[in-house]
Amino acid sequence: MTAVHVINNNDHFHQELRNAGSKLVVVDFTAAWCGPCQRIAPIFEQLASKYPQAVFMKVDVDKCADTAASNGVSAMPTFIFYKNRSKIGSCEGADSNVLESKIQQFYGLPEQEDTEGSPSDHMDLISLVMKAQCECLNESDDHCFADCLVSNDDYLESDCDEQLIISITFIQPVKIHSLKIRAPASNGPKNLKLFINQPRTIDFDMAQTNSSVQNLELSTKDIVEENPILLRYVKFQNVQNLQIFVKDNQNGFDTTRIDHLSIFGSPISTTNMGDFKRVAGKKGESH
Repeated sequence: MTAVHVINNNDHFHQELRNAGSKLVVVDFTAAWCGPCQRIAPIFEQLASKYPQAVFMKVDVDKCADTAASNGVSAMPTFIFYKNRSKIGSCEGADSNVLESKIQQFYGLPEQEDTEGSPSDHMDLISLVMKAQCECLNESDDHCFADCLVSNDDYLESDCDEQLIISITFIQPVKIHSLKIRAPASNGPKNLKLFINQPRTIDFDMAQTNSSVQNLELSTKDIVEENPILLRYVKFQNVQNLQIFVKDNQNGFDTTRIDHLSIFGSPISTTNMGDFKRVAGKKGESH
């Protein structure tokens, strides 16, 4: 029996995502007429056997056009990675080394490192940010970091190039579950490196070379639709300072723009999330 689940329609796709729970899901968006798709197909089958704790799915874009469209697929083959029904990464093309590298990047996370609940189960930590001790390197004089902490027409923009270093200090230790970033598709952030509890604001050389707690690659859909960006929750359990290195933007523009930044999580001193007003969901639901 094949280890790859063949998807029949959009409902089937979402059902398989639900069935996967917290496991890594690897989806191959393919087409019968696509030569590279057919070349990598047997390798995809082998990878499904090699990584049995992940769920591998195959979607024919002609037979499941709605599923392909809803996932923003425009080239074949495209491989998209999910955890807890949320997209965490993608790659295009029939390069087996790139594909397996991506699988290894996400596969090695033990279950306790998975996110806990959804952003709606957590509070926006903006109220716990000590704004006087926050700093943003390479911010524009006219569009500074504080402008992206409120949801209005203001925004943060970089100054002399596309890179930014955002240092955020909290008034007490917090657990960080996820981020939301709203930005333009043209020059919104793309590749991020996250650091925590640094003794001072790192510089750009340190940001490039130092090991981060987590790296993120954002799609245009992530930032335009302000989708939740799930973090490795177990790595962000005692955060006093979060530093975000914005390495580049979506289309190589001279400057990077962030319209709104939200950080979701909980203060460590509070263990009963029922104390906070829920955005969605019912009291008593598991987190």
